[in-house]
Formats: sequence, C-alpha cells, structure tokens
Amino acid sequence: MSGSISPWPVVKSGAGGHPIKTLQYLLHARGHSIVVDGVFGPNTEAAMKGSQASYGLTANGIVGPITWTTLVVQVKKGSRGDAVRGVQEEFQFRNLCGDPSNGPKSTGSLDQRQTRPCVVFSKPFRPTFLP
Repeated sequence: MSGSISPWPVVKSGAGGHPIKTLQYLLHARGHSIVVDGVFGPNTEAAMKGSQASYGLTANGIVGPITWTTLVVQVKKGSRGDAVRGVQEEFQFRNLCGDPSNGPKSTGSLDQRQTRPCVVFSKPFRPTFLP
C-alpha cells in the first residue's frame, strides 16, 4: 500500500462521503457550529468560506491543499474533541490501524491504542504524543 494513499482531495459544495466528515469535524473544532453529517451542503460551505476569510484566503468554499493546512489541528495524547474525531475518521476511512471493528472509534479522545505505526498519506506515520 506504500505510495498509494493520496493527499487531501479538493472538495466543494455538493460533495459527500470522504473526507467531508473529517472536514466538518475540523471546522467544528475551529469553532464553527455545523452538523457533522458527511454532506458538503450550504452550512458547511458558509462555515468554510468564513474559515477561509479568517485566514486571509480566497473565500470561495473550495477546500484545496492550502485550505486543508489551515484546518488541520495538532492532537496529542489525552486530546479530546472534534479534532480528534477528525483524526479517528481518517484512521477508520483509510483502515490504517487494522480492522475498523477493532480499531479506534470516534470517541473524541486519543489514547495509547492509537500509537501503533500507521500509514498516513504517502509516508509511514506514528502519532506523536506531546507531554
């Protein structure tokens, strides 16, 4: 599977499925009041445009590589909340840490179970837990 995992995709209004839930969790973690439903609808678009404007980006609602970098939130051991749920959504989607039925659930907290080596995007990754 090495080299077969793609970077964050470009997504916009009307999109559904992966990685829309991750996007919505990250927007929610950044203070936007949206429902995490996996659909890039009008509320997600409005939140996305607001987030882009707050970072000085073109507020077009299209989520590309630069926009993704402004949304990603660093998590660490003991972290809780929607940013962690976004990480867990990615782990489950990419089946990075084994069978999703035995893997991390979207509980909103990061623990030692999630320290096994995983592959994220195009290189090996082990979640780093800061003290």
